[in-house]
Amino acid sequence: MATGKSSLRLASPVWLVLAGILSVQFGAGVAKSLFDEISPTTIVWLRLATSSIILVALARPTLRGRTRRDWYVVLGFGVALGTMNWSIYQAFARIPLGVAVTLEFVGPLTLAVLGSRRPRDLLWVALAALGVGLLGLGGGGSLTTAGVLFALLAGGCWAAYILLSAQTGRRWPGFDGLALASVVATVLLTPAAIGTGGSDLLDPRILALGALVGLLSSVIPYSCELVALRSLRPAVFSILMSLEPAAAALAGMVVLGEFLTAEQWLAMTCVVVASVGATRSSRTVAPAPD
Repeated sequence: MATGKSSLRLASPVWLVLAGILSVQFGAGVAKSLFDEISPTTIVWLRLATSSIILVALARPTLRGRTRRDWYVVLGFGVALGTMNWSIYQAFARIPLGVAVTLEFVGPLTLAVLGSRRPRDLLWVALAALGVGLLGLGGGGSLTTAGVLFALLAGGCWAAYILLSAQTGRRWPGFDGLALASVVATVLLTPAAIGTGGSDLLDPRILALGALVGLLSSVIPYSCELVALRSLRPAVFSILMSLEPAAAALAGMVVLGEFLTAEQWLAMTCVVVASVGATRSSRTVAPAPD
């Protein structure tokens, strides 16, 4: 009987994390479906603006009494956050959703392996390299050089996001640091969004669609993860996050009709397994990207 109750307590946070993962990736699918009428830069700016407004309203960050180092950290966090979101949306515009997220995982996976420093974890590096190699061999006409490079840039920014989020959390209480970093990311992309979006940013329909993407990709996942992490061990959370590429592939099929090849599915499996293995061995927890 006790085992049954324990299983129920575990199931709830696990399902919340999975719901957040699906929400992020289906939000990305919805965003990509709009790229014919809204540029990737504009839609990612609308997503960041939505999350910034909500986070600032909830956190109401205190700005007084902060050191120069505090501001440097949160500014760096915001630059990493903005560049990560912008580059992965640029990748979405060029290559399949599942492939882009698989390549993006190279960043946090590398960080997890470096955080472990165990010789056996070189096996996870080899497995991930095999996955990336299979993507190159089995990509066919669905992959472009620019799309792959944008996805890898997003992965590098994700690794920086993880490191800077830890520093931000130590220097800024609650959601203060994340709220301010979201504002920095929004401001950073504003000139490009205005340049590509122009009058579209005054269209109520476009604003509503952007808010929907922000809701699916930021607000719902934040809420699910916040509740789940109250009772879920960080190691379990990180392992669950390794399912992001599979969720992205599912969203790509359902929302966009993007069906991956057998080689791409095998490559994704290699990267997911490598991510799970590296995460189990690492002291570095890889939180979800914004």
